[in-house]
Amino acid sequence: MTLQQFVRPAEIGPGLRRQLIDCWIEVTNAGGAAGFPFPPVGDVEVAPVADGLIEALDPERSRLLMAVDGDVAVGWVLLRRDPSPLVAHRGDIRHLQTHPAYRGRGIGAALMREARRIARDDLGLEQLHLAARGGMGLEDFYGRLGWREVGRWPNALRLSPGDTRDEVLMALAPL
Repeated sequence: MTLQQFVRPAEIGPGLRRQLIDCWIEVTNAGGAAGFPFPPVGDVEVAPVADGLIEALDPERSRLLMAVDGDVAVGWVLLRRDPSPLVAHRGDIRHLQTHPAYRGRGIGAALMREARRIARDDLGLEQLHLAARGGMGLEDFYGRLGWREVGRWPNALRLSPGDTRDEVLMALAPL
């Protein structure tokens, strides 16, 4: 497996775009906390969001990191920074995903370690933030990577009637 970083929309060709969308669909439909709360999802829901993510790539503000096994994208994460001087010292991690067929191989942890390195060494960031869906065990996963819980928005996420979860706010500092 290799990790590849993309910083401009033109770097994502049609094949890679398709793999990103397919991974996102598979993760969501397998129950992953990947930004779409109501599976099943398909191209209609995921493609426009993926296209927006790709179009927003920028060397200073938005970077896509993909895990590739041979020529197959098996996971990805987005690292973003707000251009406002007030918060430009920090970044956000979004949409960490590992294709269900490749889970348990350390891909998510490898993506997070590389995102941390890029944030620190390439972007000069001082801290990272993320929000995770409660009730999924994600706090433990991120905690093993050095992240700490800094707060919760109780019952902030309604996945279905009777299934309301906390949104867990986490930070990593110093990088």
